[in-house]
Amino acid sequence: TRQLHLHPYKMLSSTTTTTVPISLNTPRDPSLTVTPTSHHVAMQTYWTEVESIEEEREEEEEESKSVDEVDMEEAWLMGAGLSSLVTGSFEEDTSLTAEALLSTLTRQQAATVKNRLDNYNETLRKKNRQPVKDVRDIFTQVRENADSVALSPLPPHTQPPPVTQSRQADWLVRDSSYSDGVDEHKQGGACWDCLHSQGDDNSDVPGLTCTDDLSSCDLTQLSFISHIELSTFLFALGIQSKETRQPRHRSQDTGVFGVPLKVLLENDRKKFPGVKVPVVFQKLLCIVEQTGLQTEGILRVPGSAARVKHLRKEIDRTCGTVDWSTVTHVEAAALLKLFIRELPTHLLTHSHLGSYQAVLRISSVVHQVQALQLLTLLLPEENRQMLRALLLFLRQVVSHQDHNRMSLWNVSLVMAPNLFTCCHRHKQKAARQLEEMEDAVGGAQLVRLMITHQELLWTVPKFLLSQVRQVNQVSGQKQFGLSKAKRRLLRRKNDKNHRDQLCEGVIRVHAPLHTKVSTAIQLDGQTKARDVTAHFQCENSPVQYLYEVGGNICERRLHPDCVLLEVHRVNPHCDWLIKP
Repeated sequence: TRQLHLHPYKMLSSTTTTTVPISLNTPRDPSLTVTPTSHHVAMQTYWTEVESIEEEREEEEEESKSVDEVDMEEAWLMGAGLSSLVTGSFEEDTSLTAEALLSTLTRQQAATVKNRLDNYNETLRKKNRQPVKDVRDIFTQVRENADSVALSPLPPHTQPPPVTQSRQADWLVRDSSYSDGVDEHKQGGACWDCLHSQGDDNSDVPGLTCTDDLSSCDLTQLSFISHIELSTFLFALGIQSKETRQPRHRSQDTGVFGVPLKVLLENDRKKFPGVKVPVVFQKLLCIVEQTGLQTEGILRVPGSAARVKHLRKEIDRTCGTVDWSTVTHVEAAALLKLFIRELPTHLLTHSHLGSYQAVLRISSVVHQVQALQLLTLLLPEENRQMLRALLLFLRQVVSHQDHNRMSLWNVSLVMAPNLFTCCHRHKQKAARQLEEMEDAVGGAQLVRLMITHQELLWTVPKFLLSQVRQVNQVSGQKQFGLSKAKRRLLRRKNDKNHRDQLCEGVIRVHAPLHTKVSTAIQLDGQTKARDVTAHFQCENSPVQYLYEVGGNICERRLHPDCVLLEVHRVNPHCDWLIKP
């Protein structure tokens, strides 16, 4: 009882040892053991960062309020791309995407959507409001449409591949969804992923797709499916996440700090077309990388508060055109963290912060990483690109820990309150301190996982890409107004054409920017994308990539090691395009 009145980091320092999981090798791998003294210092770093943030926070800032149940279910359905179910508008232009999406879901994913819609309707009835139609009444042919898709359907339970000595994350190339593979885990056992995932995982598996490889329309479909799969996955693990409403923040359209990411990028692209991360944020990263990586305590040392405040005003006044040579690396680090905190919309999106907290209740590290991957695929493009730049930078800081004394755990502790700050102002002191301790350690664990496994976060699992293809294919058939009978006939014709094309194994690659406009290429089981681009590569020319365009995908840049015959099998009607 006496300990409850101590500062949270003092309470933690009284323990003998602390272990923090990081490896995917075991459900809870004690890969890091911290001594009492070092842990005391590390936690003091966390609370110093929290106090610094609270001093800058305005007194009128409101706490996040719980979302009304109707709003919560409505927001979930909208995030899943099922807005027509919420608005009640079932015209062809609004329900087309929803019907295509529903027809390609796995059984567990479809059950998640049905439960959400049932809860939504039931809550509307309690509030004496007219419920929307039942999902089964709206899309009576959903299951039949799924059976008519030319692609191979996703099996509800696919046997895992045989165990190999590979050090790669094999679950990335599996056909079944994450939610279909955790039954054993929910029952208290160890599922296949937990037992066979290796510690030195990586996403460098031939043919895998990253978010940067997909077009914006494919990313939109990917976000909808990831939204549904995340809820299904957490439910399959027996974990519930709490959704919260976006707190009221005063945003502005001028300056830099407190300006929405979209507005910043629109302004930056007028001078720097194609930029993906705000220029000011990139500049702050560069200053620290060039002059501060070997500085002891970088990111932890706050610098002069008055100087940081002055620089913030100058950057806002000049819209980022200040004399950057006068900004030290310590000041740049402080401004970097301030920039993240001042975003009017949370970098990780406020509506999903409850899901990040739910990740900590998953007992297996591999499933934690899978959930973080789904959350990252949900992020808007501008948020995802900024998070990617931040995590790459934090890895750079950790790589110089022999000089700057900023270990992975120290960096995670410093960044956690900037990404996962929670308020407990209206609770009793003892309860507030206990929850602050949980926030400190939990937030740092999440940051640590994201830094360590960041390549996996941008990688699209095979089963999600397959579902995107199915949605595109069903949408294309619906747009042409094909009846069920015509779709069956078309499927048979496509199957025959597919077999004939595979027997020929010949594709025509187009290169509109080259003198050799197009060429026919005979495929075999060893032909890779890099073999094709080599035919069109010239000296002093930019790097060329092979793209898969049309068919059941909008546009996808192929990995250099991608086996083309496999792509040809799943998308026989696509065009092949060479471009930078």
